[in-house]
Amino acid sequence: MNSQLVQQLVDQLGFKLGANRLPYEVPIHPNFVHFTLGLFIIAILFDIAGNLFPLERPIFKFLALPAIRSSFYDVGWYNLVASAIVTFFTVAAGFFEIMLADPAANVKSAWGLGAAPTMILHGLGGVLLLGAIVAMTVWRGFQRYRWRKEATRQVQWSYLLAGVVMLGFLFVHGTLGAHLGDQFGIHNTAAGLLRQGGNPSSALK
Repeated sequence: MNSQLVQQLVDQLGFKLGANRLPYEVPIHPNFVHFTLGLFIIAILFDIAGNLFPLERPIFKFLALPAIRSSFYDVGWYNLVASAIVTFFTVAAGFFEIMLADPAANVKSAWGLGAAPTMILHGLGGVLLLGAIVAMTVWRGFQRYRWRKEATRQVQWSYLLAGVVMLGFLFVHGTLGAHLGDQFGIHNTAAGLLRQGGNPSSALK
């Protein structure tokens, strides 16, 4: 987005941007990202554990743990629903913060990309991930409440395979986001202070 248009929007909304070019001290988007990641990873891992329960049962029996298969599926389902809800806020916060981004010029990421392509890929990937997580939640819901309601194994292997592929996509997408903050200094307070001629060592004490 054009920097002048962004500045006009900031002025109209009455925001006061700090050294990190945000109206608040700590970026919100990365925190929501970790909620999305954690909830989705737990959902897939517990559904895998539910499907492999017959192999795990002797271990639980040996450890005297009163585990039942349906409990693993419950954890998988509710974490996935929470992940789908949180991801809406993750994407919304990401687009708000990327509008205020002022990346370092003439810098390439470890993947050889400039700031603009990295932001575009990260933004587009976020929307695609939101759609994919919602689609996975709908798919999982049909398995839980319709297709496999009476089945002992509640989750299809094809669903779990899709979940593992999604974990790989999340890794790539998260790495792009890490490049934005680490290598381009986007919403990085220390990087912002250096650009303004300040001393992060004294200012951040």
